[in-house]
Amino acid sequence: MKFDNNSDIIQLTPKWEGDRFDNGRPKVSDDILNRMEKVATEEAWSILWEKGYKFQFQGDWLKTHGNKVLVGRAVTATMVPSRPDLHDSLLEYGQNEENRIGFFNSWVIETLQTDDVMVVDMFGKIFEGTFCGGNLSSTVATRTKRGQVIYGGIRDLQQIMKMDNMQTFYKGCDPTPIRDVTLVGLNTPCRIGQAICMPGDVVLGTASGVLFIPPHLAEDCVLHAEKTQLREIFGFQRIREGIYTSAEMDTKWTDKIETDFADWRVDNTPVDFQHLTSDQSTSIEPKDDELEEIDHQPSELGSADTTTDESEEADRQPSELGSADTTTDESEDTSDQLSLL
Repeated sequence: MKFDNNSDIIQLTPKWEGDRFDNGRPKVSDDILNRMEKVATEEAWSILWEKGYKFQFQGDWLKTHGNKVLVGRAVTATMVPSRPDLHDSLLEYGQNEENRIGFFNSWVIETLQTDDVMVVDMFGKIFEGTFCGGNLSSTVATRTKRGQVIYGGIRDLQQIMKMDNMQTFYKGCDPTPIRDVTLVGLNTPCRIGQAICMPGDVVLGTASGVLFIPPHLAEDCVLHAEKTQLREIFGFQRIREGIYTSAEMDTKWTDKIETDFADWRVDNTPVDFQHLTSDQSTSIEPKDDELEEIDHQPSELGSADTTTDESEEADRQPSELGSADTTTDESEDTSDQLSLL
């Protein structure tokens, strides 16, 4: 097997017809990423659910930076518990055949680019499952300007919380370094709790949780959200003015309301929505309340039709950086303890 393999990535993402990175990963446009930052989780989720993508959301996270929204293109990594024969063969292959340096977690981070989000399946491991500490998280922040989603542990939380140019979703924090895990996939399908993430998915992390949006559906999700938001601006205004009731707004609009909305758009469309055509703003996908026969999901307003070669003598205990020869400013521990970077 090869890590970060171009032909495998292209084979796994056949529905994407746009630009790709050199490794084959889908490259959703910067414009879509920027617009996605204003999308609510439920707005994007409803499109995915309607199209049969029912395992794209995972909630119940800890976050390092409050409700800061995280959006970017996924780089995926899948870790499993260490098995000596598998571990040694993959570590040796990556280092000798693909010239990768250090431990598995460093391999993933070295592939990151601007606007990427690192998505890591650590199978929920927290004790000795700290994929990133302060040092590697600083590299993630510098490379991506976005952040990371780790279904497992982190360490050096106090340091990471000071990195204002990133967001981290994680399951727990522990002072132990990463140990006894093996990378079996880099930019391959990745399970994050009950969700599936693919390389190139658009990651949308909000206060609600993390949604993984297939690249070929990202624009649909953005347009649906923008259409919904524009109609809600109109609807809230008309309710405040006493022209319509909330019941009239929270169901399929009548022809009279649709005409009123079209007239209102002429002089009242906010700048952020002026790229929407009349057809786009009125003929939109069903919103949550119209999916009730699927899952009874009503909308609020509705009406929108551990080991390295270098550390074998040290009982194969990698540091955050994955190599036993990594040191801090303090003197080295003489009892074969790894660095605590």
